[in-house]
Amino acid sequence: MTADAAFRPFDLSSAGCLFEQGCLRVHSLGGGELALDRDSTYWLLVTADGCACEFPDELVQLRSERYLVGSGPGVVRGGEGLVIEQRDYQRVRQWGGPLEARGRLRYVDGCTDSLLVCPPRAGEACLNHLHIPAHTRQSEHTHPSLRLGVIARGEGACRTAAGETALRAGLAWLIPAGLAHGFSTAERSLDVLAWHPDSDFGPTDGDHPMLNRTFLRR
Repeated sequence: MTADAAFRPFDLSSAGCLFEQGCLRVHSLGGGELALDRDSTYWLLVTADGCACEFPDELVQLRSERYLVGSGPGVVRGGEGLVIEQRDYQRVRQWGGPLEARGRLRYVDGCTDSLLVCPPRAGEACLNHLHIPAHTRQSEHTHPSLRLGVIARGEGACRTAAGETALRAGLAWLIPAGLAHGFSTAERSLDVLAWHPDSDFGPTDGDHPMLNRTFLRR
């Protein structure tokens, strides 16, 4: 693991580019303006009210705890949030929120998770809502690819071999691939929007609901 392979928190109060790797570029909205390129897909995770996403055919207003995924062209103005850009990739536009009180699926150590934006094909990116109850100490674990996201509600900490990083609502973060870590909470729960660049399941040409529920008459 390289020296910079550490848990990285990001302050979203100022606009700018936070991270770049391959076809991935990560921005802080910071109340400013971000142009959306037609050849990229953008994942917007909103942490403060007042965000407006303007596309040629539509204007989408987003408050905190909301999210949007879609391709350019367009522009995002105002508010605060994390913007994850996947270059040379196209995605159908969709948005949602606010977050529920907890996730709908079981996760490790009593945590829960909801899959908010599903991968359109197996292996593509997805967005999750992770709920960590109060008085939780997650087991140390790793992921095979990086994780990006924001703290939507509550407070807690992320533990790594380098120590603990305090987490609060509005803070963005990056966990490198393979970094051993675990989230902890005390008196308050923690709600996280977590973006994964890949997935280990999803529809394929030979396995999807439309095909599986189509019965040909012979």
